[in-house]
Amino acid sequence: MPNDDRSTLIARRTPESAAMVAAVQRAMAITPVLNRLTMAEAGQVRAVFSDLIGAEVDEGFSLIPPFYTTGGENIRLGRRVFINQNCTMYDLGGIDIGDDVMIGPNVSLITSGHPVAPSKRRDGVTASPIVIGKNVWIAANVTIIGGVTIGDNSVVAAGSVVTRDVPPDTLAAGNPARVLRSIAE
Repeated sequence: MPNDDRSTLIARRTPESAAMVAAVQRAMAITPVLNRLTMAEAGQVRAVFSDLIGAEVDEGFSLIPPFYTTGGENIRLGRRVFINQNCTMYDLGGIDIGDDVMIGPNVSLITSGHPVAPSKRRDGVTASPIVIGKNVWIAANVTIIGGVTIGDNSVVAAGSVVTRDVPPDTLAAGNPARVLRSIAE
């Protein structure tokens, strides 16, 4: 897991795990409302998404449902963010998305997991943040795991699995994703 110093373990049968379950239940009540909306109902999409994340999104925010999350309250968005259909955000570890980010269809941002050691795997849930800088394009079918930072102005190519940080102004692709070249202007 990248950036282990930012990873936390939420142990089973604790107040933290109870709060996690409550957040999931809340999200499971809100997301069906969001997912019944259409692109033509952009104002309602913004209102329901704002309720889901617990913060008002700006007028430039755009989302094409459906959308899935395990909580929502740990998602923080900049201005003019676009999220295409069928996006999944497991936000337990926190997801920070900068201004002018474009997220393609079928993208998964997964901040949670389990310990790797077989004897510890059922001890709880691990959580590590994802940070996406400004003016980033995450193309279709990308998976980004917890602990990863995507630098400003970068592009993550379609189908990539991002397990390590992506520097600013670069094009990254593959499984696991690696930097292909600079795209600095």
